[in-house]
Amino acid sequence: MCGITGFLGGRQQGAGERAALVEAMANRIRHRGPDDSGAWCEEGIPLALGHRRLAIVDLSAAGHQPMMSGEGRYVIVFNGEIYNHLDIRAELQRSGHAVQWRGHSDTETLLAGFDIWGVDATVSRAVGMFAFALWDRQARALTLGRDRLGEKPLYYGWQGSGEARAFLFGSELKALQAHPVFERRIDRDALCLFMRYNNVAGTASIYEGIQKLSPGHLLTVSLDARDPVERAYWSGAEIALQGVNQPFSGSLTQAVDALDQLLRSAIRQQMMADVPLGAFLSGGVDSSTIVALMQAQSMRPVKTFSIGFHDDIYNEAEHAKAVASHLGTEHTELYVTAEQAMAVIPKLPTLYDEPFADSSQIPTYLVSELARQSVTVALSGDAGDELFCGYNRYQLTAALWGRLSRVPVGARALMARLLTHLSPQRLNALAASMPGARRWANIGEKIHKGAGVMAAGSAEELYLGMVSQWRDPEALVIGSVGQQTLFTLPDSITDGLSDVERMMALDMLTYLPNDILTKVDRAAMGCSLETRVPFLDHRVVEFAWQLPLISKLHSEGNGYTTKWALREVLYRYVPKALIERPKMGFGVPIDSWLRGPLRAWAEDLLDEGRLKREGFLNPVLVRQKWSEHLSGRRNWQHPLWCVLMFQAWLEENASAPVGLA
Repeated sequence: MCGITGFLGGRQQGAGERAALVEAMANRIRHRGPDDSGAWCEEGIPLALGHRRLAIVDLSAAGHQPMMSGEGRYVIVFNGEIYNHLDIRAELQRSGHAVQWRGHSDTETLLAGFDIWGVDATVSRAVGMFAFALWDRQARALTLGRDRLGEKPLYYGWQGSGEARAFLFGSELKALQAHPVFERRIDRDALCLFMRYNNVAGTASIYEGIQKLSPGHLLTVSLDARDPVERAYWSGAEIALQGVNQPFSGSLTQAVDALDQLLRSAIRQQMMADVPLGAFLSGGVDSSTIVALMQAQSMRPVKTFSIGFHDDIYNEAEHAKAVASHLGTEHTELYVTAEQAMAVIPKLPTLYDEPFADSSQIPTYLVSELARQSVTVALSGDAGDELFCGYNRYQLTAALWGRLSRVPVGARALMARLLTHLSPQRLNALAASMPGARRWANIGEKIHKGAGVMAAGSAEELYLGMVSQWRDPEALVIGSVGQQTLFTLPDSITDGLSDVERMMALDMLTYLPNDILTKVDRAAMGCSLETRVPFLDHRVVEFAWQLPLISKLHSEGNGYTTKWALREVLYRYVPKALIERPKMGFGVPIDSWLRGPLRAWAEDLLDEGRLKREGFLNPVLVRQKWSEHLSGRRNWQHPLWCVLMFQAWLEENASAPVGLA
């Protein structure tokens, strides 16, 4: 895992000046690669590549970057891991190409493939997570590439004007900001996206003129062809449709057998490292499956890590400890206080580089910090829910739409008023007295949120409302226009899928890269920890989509079991009794913190006069939600956290010009 950056174009500079500038850009993301650094400049061309290295595979100088290919045509800066790079080397040898290897890094393997097969053919062979910038010295063109599911970030864009105009790129916005032509104009439409989704969704960034490279895409730009040209080498939408249309034909038992073997293979490859390696363990289905298959293939106890809270509602540590004990891992847990968790909040604007408001960013940083004390690489169970139908909201939304679609819109509006007649707090109190009360946690907020989207015209529109933090962000963000996303154009990617499958596909293409993977990447890399996600081996993703829905959402008795096939794999290694319990989120009590220890901090950021001076957010809407939250009448923690994370980020960037272009 590393950090990459660089630029093409700009005012004429000598090689030494360009090297100094790109080194300054790379040093802004030193946390992504504290072990080594490097810079490379093309003679006579305004190009510079910068690299920060976190040494994982081939710790010798042979792994230093930027790295030139054996034939001298290509120079690369690479971030990530190619898990099958030894297989690629073997294929190169079998094809009769006598490559003179200098070391055993996956970066060198990629370059050899580029020399012999070309960029597209080599990337299509690669199994891994990555972002790279490749300079073709012969064609004088720059190619950017990003892995299939978006595990690794990559920003890019033209900045400046006239002769100073330059194409900038980097793993994080921090690196781009170090270039003198970088413009800090906030994109209000991107801010609107953030307020809806709690992240800057899609290919947008918080800054005008800067984008994120789409997962599964390559981009080429040059001084002769300055408009970047993107091309897809893999499409998650196409994989979903192909899988559903050409499903696995074996029995459910055979499906579980095949999934077991495929996950074993993926995890075995991802355990490749020349540094200490471990795993996050929450005790839930996804992380327990990863750890179980790691331990089944390891000669020594796997190092596992979890954090606990003294509040039972948020604490999973006891479940993780039970799973770790059964598997025989070397387990480390840390119980953190509310004060320790809140101490992370001032770091968030810098860690996340642009506004980001999934509050599980706090425990994610804490468990990453804990793991980094013992290991340099940690495997995680992320993406299990999106691939194997783990979120209850899928079936709930589909079932709700199945009923709502038969009811006229006017009648639905009446139903919404009836559902919201009682406050969320009153509904929660009633639910607390019911059998199995834990499964009804925060049901009042969920009922009110569901009631707010009962006028939806489709299952996708209903689901959009369910996942929106602010349902009308255009009214909140002054001067913004709502942007189209995959959520508002679902037929373009999911035509032919069932309602549940559409929601899974939308989450895989949006929520997963924009929220989950961003959250983990920034939190872990902020601690110089590499994370790996075995479920996102693209072969696992492709197989998961071939599994029929019944193997994921399995009818049993009076209800459904989520992630059925994945659970059946896990139960081969861990007793069912250790796993079966209501699903918990990985969160912290933001709602009560805002009414208590965080109140003064929040009040300062939400000050009405301040909001008016800054001119980004409608102060009336913000203050209304803040007042209702403080009174206890409503729990507005999620929309308020979006506002607070933007305000905190804006304060961090206040020294730079902000506002409309």
